[in-house]
Amino acid sequence: MRRLIVCADDFGLDPAVNAAVEEAHRNGILSTASLMVGAPAAADAVMLARRLPDLHVGLHLVLVDGHPVSAPAAVAGLIGADGTFDGNMARAGIRFFFLPDIRRHLAQEIRAQFEAFRATGLELDHVNAHKHMHLHPTVAGLILEIGRDYGIKAMRVPAEPAVALRRAFPTERAPLPLYRPWVERLRRRLRRAGLAVNDHVFGIAWSGNMVEDRVLRLLPCLPDGVSEIYFHPAIECRPALAAAMPGYHHTDELAALLSPLVQERITALGITSTSYGDLRA
Repeated sequence: MRRLIVCADDFGLDPAVNAAVEEAHRNGILSTASLMVGAPAAADAVMLARRLPDLHVGLHLVLVDGHPVSAPAAVAGLIGADGTFDGNMARAGIRFFFLPDIRRHLAQEIRAQFEAFRATGLELDHVNAHKHMHLHPTVAGLILEIGRDYGIKAMRVPAEPAVALRRAFPTERAPLPLYRPWVERLRRRLRRAGLAVNDHVFGIAWSGNMVEDRVLRLLPCLPDGVSEIYFHPAIECRPALAAAMPGYHHTDELAALLSPLVQERITALGITSTSYGDLRA
């Protein structure tokens, strides 16, 4: 049996993203969104989500390449002079692992983002992290420890199966992420903690380029089990989005989510829509 979670990341980043989430949920295949609680348009995203009771909303923790929710003085070790997190993931990861003061600041910020999500009143469907930083063992451990106080029950495992990619795109060579050895370690850790997890995820190799043709080619090749396809849709590519995510095709990804051909292909293949909440049930 093949089940599919269709998710929009970066919910709350920009009003154009929020509008795309609403449109893709009301008129397309989008079932799920991951909320950046400290992003510029987070309040707008929360108001929108309250109008969409069937939209499953999770927490998209931002620990690199973004702004903290905590007061700067409380997380001074995580941010630079401009008040933003380190954009260099490798350097940030080394500091998370080896420096006790940095880990204390990291725990403070993770708790602050969970607290901000709780304050929205939305049900916590799942948790993941911007740029998959929850693969980092220190980050994962803190999420599990802190998340228990906020009802965490599910987390994304960023496991994109190379076999499925080769079947779907035989003439394209998908880059293999360097963090592959950490993926199964994370899966085992989450299952030991009793969390629901997906079996597969798609959207890593061609992040920002999950356009209609690519989705149509991918769907017949989805493996058995629970797959998540994540997107970065927007109704327009505003300057802030273009600067933050150069090369991303936000409007084309929205078109894929709204595509009648994609909806028909999902139905024809007998793929069942699901959510992390359904996995927990």
